[in-house]
Amino acid sequence: MKRFRLWLLFSLLFLSQAASAQHLESFSKADTLRGSLSPLRTCYDINYYHLDIRVDVGQQFISGSNLFRFTATRDFNKLQFDLFDNYEIEKIVYQGKELEYTAEYDAVFIQFPAIIKKGSKAEFTVFYSGTPMIAQDAPWGGGFVFTEDAGTAPWVSVACQGLGASAWWPNKDHQSDEVDSMLISVTVPRGLKNISNGRLISTEVQPDGATKFNWFVSYPINNYNVTLNIGDFAHFSDEYIGLKGKLTLDYYVLRENLDKAKAQFEQVKKVLKSFEYWFGAYPFYRDGYKLIETPYLGMEHQSAISYGNKYKNGYLGSDLSKTGLGLFWDYIIVHESGHEWFGNNITSKDLADLWIHESFTTYSEALYIESQQGKKAGVQYLNGLRLTIQNDSTIIGPYNVNREGSEDMYFKGANLLHTIRTIINNDQQWLRILRGLNQAFKLQTVTSEQIISYINKQSGKNLTPIFDQYLRFKDIPTLVLTRASGNSVAYRWQSDVKGFNMPVKVKLPGTSEWQLIQPTNIAKILTVQGPASELLIDTDNFYIKTKILAN
Repeated sequence: MKRFRLWLLFSLLFLSQAASAQHLESFSKADTLRGSLSPLRTCYDINYYHLDIRVDVGQQFISGSNLFRFTATRDFNKLQFDLFDNYEIEKIVYQGKELEYTAEYDAVFIQFPAIIKKGSKAEFTVFYSGTPMIAQDAPWGGGFVFTEDAGTAPWVSVACQGLGASAWWPNKDHQSDEVDSMLISVTVPRGLKNISNGRLISTEVQPDGATKFNWFVSYPINNYNVTLNIGDFAHFSDEYIGLKGKLTLDYYVLRENLDKAKAQFEQVKKVLKSFEYWFGAYPFYRDGYKLIETPYLGMEHQSAISYGNKYKNGYLGSDLSKTGLGLFWDYIIVHESGHEWFGNNITSKDLADLWIHESFTTYSEALYIESQQGKKAGVQYLNGLRLTIQNDSTIIGPYNVNREGSEDMYFKGANLLHTIRTIINNDQQWLRILRGLNQAFKLQTVTSEQIISYINKQSGKNLTPIFDQYLRFKDIPTLVLTRASGNSVAYRWQSDVKGFNMPVKVKLPGTSEWQLIQPTNIAKILTVQGPASELLIDTDNFYIKTKILAN
């Protein structure tokens, strides 16, 4: 999800100050417990959850349970799971008996009565209840949203990326371990519906008139993608014939917006067609594709995308690129659908590598424009997005403390990927790389190193120093040009990465074609036929700075 507010586009000074403060941030034991892969977390691999809760909408209260089914990765008798400490754990049941537990911050530790052997399967169930955190500014501030539709029917949703799914249900709350499949059972008051991820397999009317909705997720899913949406929804459906046959499209919207939704959501098929071309088949055919209206802007909940863009094109009716190109399509439909490939199909192991989600997905916006209006328009859109890049802190965040990096992961990261495409200089090869990523790392959690290594191997180029400069340092490289004698120019890279040697395209005076030159940190001389001042640098396709010095 785009984790900035529209007004931030006009608040650059604030962003810079906030980023500077981030560098001074210290981390606590709570951060480590939440963000690290300790032996008490790596000792078990999650196979299946059954989250079974009742939401008391009037009291804004949750009660219920979650079943953990897992495989032991080593011999152990103690493990950690996670649940925010504003909830009461009523009991933890293993083999019909209650287990003792201890808690520290939002981490819960349980001791088993005997060693669980490596390779064996076991399960336990956590029963809990409490008042969930209320989001102050969803989706940027995580938590629940309790509101009403125009007819005063309850309308409830949740968003928890970054904050953590353990803000509302017990789980192993680390991105590295995606559960293989999951049953989500949510009981809601009479007359309301709950829409969650996956397929609705059954409903059960309870003795008090409430209804339990059972949704089954048949693919691996990350914890923060698990969702619920409670309301008096109108439902309509469609289908898309894609690379794997029929994909069901289901839409759940407020009744007063039904006509608007039917018109606006016609865009979905074009978006899916574009992304299946660029990235390969939609990753979750069995579970279908859903858009669900929410009282906040949006979130990439797997197979159940949260939609709150007010049925407007652009980003709430505005164009983030200021080029006009963002006004031809609905930002939330495009961006959050792109996350189904980058974020949901391919997921970063650590929140520090969130650029894997956001850089590729922001880049997918330009690819969507390219599929509709041509490559030149896609490049123009990316150039427009540069206006709000801060280059204030690193895109990759600190590891093992549940912290993401700079918000530059969106616009700067997208421009980095286009720069990489230009360096590869073969659009068919680039297309194979984008599709190949979604096959090689299908339904997996990954690191930055894995993604970069794959692109290196498939391109036949060592692009690691380039990724390092843009992701691990705050500044972009500067091409320094020094006017030498006559019509010659000295050129070199100024960079943080030693031995930086990124090629760049130039157009020499008196010529009409772009050509690649190979600057390094050591100055080289370029002789031109004509005034050196007429040398052009391709800054449309290479996101770099230039500096011209006198000799």
